[in-house]
Amino acid sequence: MSTARAGRKRDRLSGNRGRPVSIQEAMLILVRDLGIAPKMAQYDVIAAWPDVVGPQIARVTSPERMENGVLYVGVATAPWRAELSMKRLELVEKLNKRVGTRVLSDIRFR
Repeated sequence: MSTARAGRKRDRLSGNRGRPVSIQEAMLILVRDLGIAPKMAQYDVIAAWPDVVGPQIARVTSPERMENGVLYVGVATAPWRAELSMKRLELVEKLNKRVGTRVLSDIRFR
């Protein structure tokens, strides 16, 4: 890596002031620069599922994947699937709030 390029990278991490940054801030910059922030937010939605829905619902469901803002969730029984379908919009709102961004637009129960 050239000296000028290394200096630019160091300036970006240090806020162009030569002062150190926290590990958290450095990680946020790295995630942004790598372009993986949207994938990380999708992972956060899936990881947050058990905490958001609670232990009873978490036992009968399994978040499978996210595609185009839609979370696909496996459900053990038809009655639970019907119950969760009625709470779908509430769950979307809670999950988006939990991850701090509107990454989720819908949930499909299967």
